[in-house]
Amino acid sequence: MKSLVIGILAHVDAGKTTLSESLLYLSGKISRLGRVDNKDAYLDTFELERARGITIFSKQAMFEIGKIQITLLDTPGHVDFSAEMERTLQVLDYAILVVSGADGVQGHTKTLWRLLHMYQIPVFLFVNKMDQNGTNKDKLMKELKRQLDDGCIEFSQIQTDEFYEQLAMCEEIMMETLLETGHIEISQIKKAITERKVFPCFFGSALKLEGVEQFMQDVVKYARIPSYPDEFGAKIYKIARDEQGNRLTYMKLTGGRLKVKDVITNSVWKEKINQIRIYSGHKYEQVNEVEAGSVCAVTGLSQTRPGEGLGIEEASGTPVLEPVLSYQIILPEGCDPRVMLPKLRQIEEEEPKLNIVWDEQLQEIQAQIMGEVQIEILQSLIQSRFGVNVAFDAGRIVYKETIAKVVEGVGHFEPLRHYAEVHLLMEPGEPGSGLQFGVECSEDVLGKSWQRLILSHLTEKAHKGVLTGSGITDMKITLVSGRAHNKHTDGGDFREATYRAVRQGLKEAESLLLEPYYAFQLELPVKMVGRAMTDIEKMHGTCQITQTNDEIAVLVGSAPVVTMKNYQKEVVAYTKGHGRLFCSLKGYEPCHNGSEVIESIGYDSEKDLENPTGSVFCAHGAGFLVDWYAVKDYMHVESYLQENDDLSGDIAPNHASYTEERWISLEEIDQIINNTFYANQGKKSVWKKRKTARESYYEPVTYVREKESKAEYLLVDGYNIIHAWPELKEHADDNMDGARMKLLDTLSNYQGIRKCQIIVVFDAYRVQGHFEEVIDYHNIHMVYTKEAQTADQYIEKFAHDHQKKYNITVATSDGLQQLIIRGAGCALLSARELKVEIDGANERIMREYQEVNGIRRNYLVDALSPAAKQQVKEIVNKDKNQ
Repeated sequence: MKSLVIGILAHVDAGKTTLSESLLYLSGKISRLGRVDNKDAYLDTFELERARGITIFSKQAMFEIGKIQITLLDTPGHVDFSAEMERTLQVLDYAILVVSGADGVQGHTKTLWRLLHMYQIPVFLFVNKMDQNGTNKDKLMKELKRQLDDGCIEFSQIQTDEFYEQLAMCEEIMMETLLETGHIEISQIKKAITERKVFPCFFGSALKLEGVEQFMQDVVKYARIPSYPDEFGAKIYKIARDEQGNRLTYMKLTGGRLKVKDVITNSVWKEKINQIRIYSGHKYEQVNEVEAGSVCAVTGLSQTRPGEGLGIEEASGTPVLEPVLSYQIILPEGCDPRVMLPKLRQIEEEEPKLNIVWDEQLQEIQAQIMGEVQIEILQSLIQSRFGVNVAFDAGRIVYKETIAKVVEGVGHFEPLRHYAEVHLLMEPGEPGSGLQFGVECSEDVLGKSWQRLILSHLTEKAHKGVLTGSGITDMKITLVSGRAHNKHTDGGDFREATYRAVRQGLKEAESLLLEPYYAFQLELPVKMVGRAMTDIEKMHGTCQITQTNDEIAVLVGSAPVVTMKNYQKEVVAYTKGHGRLFCSLKGYEPCHNGSEVIESIGYDSEKDLENPTGSVFCAHGAGFLVDWYAVKDYMHVESYLQENDDLSGDIAPNHASYTEERWISLEEIDQIINNTFYANQGKKSVWKKRKTARESYYEPVTYVREKESKAEYLLVDGYNIIHAWPELKEHADDNMDGARMKLLDTLSNYQGIRKCQIIVVFDAYRVQGHFEEVIDYHNIHMVYTKEAQTADQYIEKFAHDHQKKYNITVATSDGLQQLIIRGAGCALLSARELKVEIDGANERIMREYQEVNGIRRNYLVDALSPAAKQQVKEIVNKDKNQ
């Protein structure tokens, strides 16, 4: 049977649950209509929901319309439970948005509309309570178009000229069809609804079943049945527990099939499905298999989490709606926090945004909560499930921090035998954009595996700001550079360097403190408007009057949560119950009293030992700490921003061209060696020419070169030369290490004369488990090959890959290797020729030294005055005569 998953959403008290009851009743699923006020609604299955008359947890009901099976997901309407609602959006094919005809588009309705747009969910609108006095369909239709979208079109009178004309205004293809044929095909209307170009609107009364039958039939008529791939995929949207305490994982299958006893994995864990349940209200049916498009609950999975993707399905991003209040959970006397904390973790699994944490410093349990209604629900839930009466303190605002300008954060971690350096470009983001992470680092600079590791460290932790220790948001953090050591770097080193780079950047940047703001809609008697506007101004908010008549005025605006969170009680008091305040979270904006908040919190980023701002460097065999403000004086990798500025400066004045000899830096040599190292790790990492870091993310510089000379490289087969030079061979018989060091010293001196790049390669292919090792020895490079790789193989690979870019000479007396190297187009030196070349270079430099010293020789007579010279001359002549 074809299936659709449809969610029903609304501002609180718009009649969402009543409409759900009507749909179930008219479809034949239930035999009598339940009522919220009678506490017998089919989908209000929890005692708490029936007692308060609101939907707290999302639930599902199954019913059929014709040959289509509908899974109806009822979501919470109260703003305090918005996170539960948002998670449900991730599995919907279509959404029904219920609007109160008596109240029109309210504050939370707009929030829901933005979320539906963000998740790109097609929407059917049902305007409820049209049986109440004062409702006006035309007025409401204009409000829907103005407040939500011009694509909102009334579908109660279809196949009229006006109806087709409105549809044609939504899409060019429908316009062309209307002009050609005089009507628009249903398939085109379906497509426009699916693509969110048209939003069908229906009017009626769910309580009196007016307009519901047509609405139900038209939803099925104009909805497209999704198609799914054969490969298994599932999206998890909810974690709950049944009455026996069994952990339930709610998911929608987005591909393939799922059977009982199937083994599910997400590459981290692997677990088996024990049961598959299809819920409808509080009852469920156990099945052995479900297919794509089905929504089910399974048992047997203990490590799943909301938003997780299985199989081909990707994980969801961070929810937009999040708690803005933090409360201490006060346990009764004698209740051990260590016993209570695991129990609270169960509730956190079901509501991840609670963010239950144990603050070791304050010795208290803290939770992040959307509002006071959620507190009451949590207290009841903890009491009913665990038999513990908890209390909450007065609560405090959840602040956040961001930055006002671009900065480069640098983190370095180098205690003895460890090494990692990370450079992060930190840029301010758009308000509400959250944290975004990216990579603009060449693999020539830092290997792909290290880059992925750094990204995982960036995302695994809630990074603290430096003003109040609050979480950071609204910025983009991009990995632009870094460095690893072939021998001493492990994963933990990059974790430390990454965390320190973030903190160093925040300390250097201009940080801003953010606080949450409410978007509100205030309805109250006209004569109370002056009082309300004065209150809002005192609360550091802004507002404007959007509607007014002889009795009621409507104010809309925004204000800080901290000043407005208890204003509802004041409104009820001074309007004597005639005023109504609707609030929804607008987002985070600069704090209205930032200095005061920072001072009251008293956070000292320098004393936060768990989040250090400085870095660790190494000198003389010991690590030492460097404060954040001095890190860039010690860093090993060139600053990304500084080099970018330098390059921009070169281009800016007049784009003058000039002649330049091409030269190669030590950093480029390191990259060449690292590339060759990675080239020997198999097919996966085959060396290929990649863009350099400068080509990847710096602005291009135009050069005109009259001459381009290739850098010179000398590759030396270390052990071959040692055994070919008599003085080294004799030394090697007694002490191979001594012979090796003598060769390195000789070549190091030779490099100082020739100024070419020298790489000395030693065999280590017999060393079991040995990884390729590259070491700098003074001004030359020394390579120890990995297990099963000879020096010959390394040199041949290097020569083959780089002979077009560099002038390469290979020093060896191995006849076969000489043949291969010559075939690669490289120059050759035998061991004897290398010896002659080095000795000749030493003699030349000695002669030059002596010639220079000879020209500049000082004599005592040159410093004497003419009179003194005459006296000396007379004395010498006198001695000769005697």
